[in-house]
Amino acid sequence: MQTPVTKSKRIAVFCGARPGVSEDHVAFARAFGHELARRGRDLVYGAGGVGVMGAVADGVLAGGGTVTGVLPRSLYERERGDRARGEIFVVRSMHQRKALMYRLSTGFAVLPGGIGTMDELMEVATWNQLSLMEKPVVVVNHRGFYAPMLAMLDHLVTEGFLTPQERGVVRSAETADEALDLLAAPGAAVLAPV
Repeated sequence: MQTPVTKSKRIAVFCGARPGVSEDHVAFARAFGHELARRGRDLVYGAGGVGVMGAVADGVLAGGGTVTGVLPRSLYERERGDRARGEIFVVRSMHQRKALMYRLSTGFAVLPGGIGTMDELMEVATWNQLSLMEKPVVVVNHRGFYAPMLAMLDHLVTEGFLTPQERGVVRSAETADEALDLLAAPGAAVLAPV
């Protein structure tokens, strides 16, 4: 069963609800969100009101874009769902959160985050690999944040657990402009060569 492709121009951004140790993570997320809106794209995100999540939403809104957040009821209190920006969908579980975010989006950008961000990245990469969806995935490797993880994916190819074509599902970019260009490119969705 394939996930339907939405006709809108919404990009899901996976990122952390925390700011991280470097102030640059939040500043970059805000700038990324602003550029997303400037290009006429809207945001789908995990509805966190602080950290990198809050900053990317603020950037989109400052740029005149639309923000859609998806939050499971169990995290509504913990992540201060009342502080979330934009239209908010409260769902029953993390599985429903991810499924709705995937359906609402035409592509996925990955900014700094933790285990939840890695989970979302690997799930959309797997869904693309298995042809459950055909939507582009771009890791924004700003200042080398994701270099170790990208090297691990290359290691999986070297060790024979991933083909070079499958490795191409997860593309990477150093800047917001480059990432958004990759997300907008025709045929950028799945199994792009590395």
